[in-house]
Amino acid sequence: MSDKATYDYVIVGAGSAGCVLASKLTEDPAVTVLLLEAGGADRDPLIHIPLGLGKMHEHRMHDWGYDTEPVPQLGGRVIEAMRGKVLGGSSSINVMAYVRGNRGDYDRWAQKGCTGWSYADILPYMRECETYEGGEDAYRGGKGPLGVETAKTTDPLYDAWLEAGKDAGIPFTEDYNGRQQEGFGRSQSTTKDGRRSSAAVAWLHPARKRPNLTVETHATASRIVMDGARARGIAYTRKGEAREVLAAREVILSGGVFNSPQLLMLSGIGPADHLRDVGIEPVVDLRGVGKNLQDHMAVLLLWSRPKGGPFRDLMRFDRIARAMVQAYLFGTGPATVLPGGLHGFVRTRPELAVPDIQFLFRGTSPKAHMWFPGVKNPFDEEFGMRPVLLHPESRGEVLLRSADPAEPVRIIQNFLSTETEMATLRRGVRICREVVEGAAMDGFRGVETAPGKHVQSDADIDDWIRRTTVTAHHPSCTCPMGIGEEAVLDAQMRVRGVENLRVVDASAMPDLVSGNINACVLMMAARAADLIAGKKLLAPAEGV
Repeated sequence: MSDKATYDYVIVGAGSAGCVLASKLTEDPAVTVLLLEAGGADRDPLIHIPLGLGKMHEHRMHDWGYDTEPVPQLGGRVIEAMRGKVLGGSSSINVMAYVRGNRGDYDRWAQKGCTGWSYADILPYMRECETYEGGEDAYRGGKGPLGVETAKTTDPLYDAWLEAGKDAGIPFTEDYNGRQQEGFGRSQSTTKDGRRSSAAVAWLHPARKRPNLTVETHATASRIVMDGARARGIAYTRKGEAREVLAAREVILSGGVFNSPQLLMLSGIGPADHLRDVGIEPVVDLRGVGKNLQDHMAVLLLWSRPKGGPFRDLMRFDRIARAMVQAYLFGTGPATVLPGGLHGFVRTRPELAVPDIQFLFRGTSPKAHMWFPGVKNPFDEEFGMRPVLLHPESRGEVLLRSADPAEPVRIIQNFLSTETEMATLRRGVRICREVVEGAAMDGFRGVETAPGKHVQSDADIDDWIRRTTVTAHHPSCTCPMGIGEEAVLDAQMRVRGVENLRVVDASAMPDLVSGNINACVLMMAARAADLIAGKKLLAPAEGV
């Protein structure tokens, strides 16, 4: 018998997936779970006040600090690759958008060999996860841990945007997470009672009352403890102390799109040639580990707003200070409302099965800052519309720098490496202009400040895209489920060629869904928990 601590399940990463898994697996009081998180507790008020995300992003708080390698197609620019390092992971620092994607995304997964992941299969788990403010129906849940609310923005700009969309042939959708995704619709966010509803708040904190769940923060995994091709546990460091823990049933990696493949490769599971190059002896030659990296890319078009908007008034120092205190203490007031109120999903070509562009709407300037009369002038007010490329053809990869677990991975992105991607994003830019230049926007629109009216030709638009495009922060697919030669996981999220080891996080996605990915990751973890526990899966949805 080993004298090392032993749990039934050891979960690496208390992000979106890890929180759901820890909660659901410990519903059985006979099961013990250890959840390891490299970051700290989620006590920072900025996490919980919706408007606090601006400061967190500006200073890259609760973040791993990752950046990509220079991207040749973007003129050698380095792109920041923010990922959450705190209880709740990226669900504690993201923009709180709740977007499930298109039903066709999941049917495509099933057609690629991911049996059990069709839209009919996953919809019951989407419903299980949430309590939707709009009420329960065939598509939406009303009893789940996650709070989902519709945008409370009162800025009349958004009503004008909806009208302008209709004039441009883009319909209004009552619920883009329900029957019809396509169109412009009111934003939905993971908030509840004026505060962020992160995975930690919704799942983990209620579960921490259970004696069969142990959570260790500031615990960084360094390798999987292997016995041949069998995962036995995790080696990790906590506050400078090296530790090992064993898993009687399974080790589950939920470290995210960059850290899960890193831990696999540090443990000898991955492309054998690359592992040997960095001095690691291969245990299982699994060439797809770290490959297939995908992300959504976006650009931001901006227009001046001559009459200003309500957000600029709010950002006066005394007003925003009062609003932040009110939001923290009572969950009420303007700091609980983000300056964005719409999402849009369109197919830029009618023959497409799913939308290829998502539109994100911004009601204020990206240069917004606190101001006060006589001390600092208010910012010049703008509004913006961001087209997002939903289904990139480019594929990047995650590689080790060395065998040292403390060294960050190399994130190699091949953003916008095909003409199809450029053409799609270019069409998205032209649709933005068509919408904003419509008559319904006349009372709000000033001059186009980015890219500017002088940028009209395909070549000039493409040049601007390459100079300004950024990530929408949806990296995924580096340990994909599937049946191809580079599939890392089977359809039950088990690592191929290894016993007692699964990966449950965004890296397990076969390809990108049509929208933000957090709702998808939460659903995947909820379904994975039932697979792991051997429970009967929720019955597929019918008639939807």
